Amino acid sequence: MTDGIQSCGYYLELTPDWIVERASENVHHLVGESHVTLIDEPLGKFIHAQPLHDMRNLFSRLSGSTGVARVYRVRLTNDPNLFDIAFQQSDDRVLLEAVPSPADGLGECLSAVGGLAAGMSRHSGSALLDSAARRLRALTAFDRVTLMVEGAKATSSRTGVPFRVDANASLTDDLPELVSDGAGAETPIFPREDKNSDIAKALLRAPTAHQVAELNERGFASTMRVPVRIDGEKIGEFRLAHTKARSPSLELHAAAELFAQMFAMRLELDRVRAT
Repeated sequence: MTDGIQSCGYYLELTPDWIVERASENVHHLVGESHVTLIDEPLGKFIHAQPLHDMRNLFSRLSGSTGVARVYRVRLTNDPNLFDIAFQQSDDRVLLEAVPSPADGLGECLSAVGGLAAGMSRHSGSALLDSAARRLRALTAFDRVTLMVEGAKATSSRTGVPFRVDANASLTDDLPELVSDGAGAETPIFPREDKNSDIAKALLRAPTAHQVAELNERGFASTMRVPVRIDGEKIGEFRLAHTKARSPSLELHAAAELFAQMFAMRLELDRVRAT
C-alpha cells in the first residue's frame, strides 16, 4: 500500500476537532499555506469560516456513517479557485480530499440518475445486470463498465475500443475507488511516516506500482470502482475503465454511487419476485 495521494487531488487528515494531523505536500495549492505549517493547527486558521462551518455541520449529521459527504464549488480562501470536497470519518480521524471544480456542468450527472435507473424496471435476471452496466456507462461515459455481483457478470463496452476478456474483472480488488491517470505522479503525505494513517481509505489514494503495471498492461488510464450493497453488505461492484486519463469528478462518483444504490434496490425487488 502506498502512503501518497494522486497528484490531481489534495488530502488532509484531521482530528475530530478538525486539527490538521497530516497533509499532502501539494496542499499549498488548496489553502495557500505549506503542508508543514498546517500540522497541529486548526483547519479554520487557514480557510474561511463559512465553508468550514458548512462542512462541519454536514459532517456532524453523518456521524457514525461509513459514507462519504461531498460539497461542490467551494471557495476556501481569498483565492478565486473553487474546489469540490469529499470527507469521511475513519475511526478517530476525518479524511478530507479536494479536487478543482470543473468549469461547468454541476448537477448534470446527479439529475440524470433517476431517469437512467427507471429504465431498469422492465428488466430482470441477467437482463437487469446487462441493463445496469449499459446505463452506468451512459451516465459516466467510461469506455467499459463491468458489473460483478454474486458470481454473475455483465459488461458494456464502447464500440471500437479493444479490451481483452475479463480485463476489468481480473484487476486487483483493492484498487483505489478513483484513478485519474495511471501514469500520473504521486504526492507524498506529510509527516511521511505514520502507522496510524488512514490513507488506505482515501478515494484518491495513489495506486501501488503493481496496480499501475496492471492498468498499463490492460491499456487503462482511468478507472472507477463503485460498490453494490444490500442492507450494508457489499455483494458486488461496478468496475469502470477508460483508455484515456480523466480529471476526477466527485459529482460523477456520487452519481455512480447513487445509481448503484438504485440498482441494488431493483435487484432486491427482482429477488423477491422470483421467490
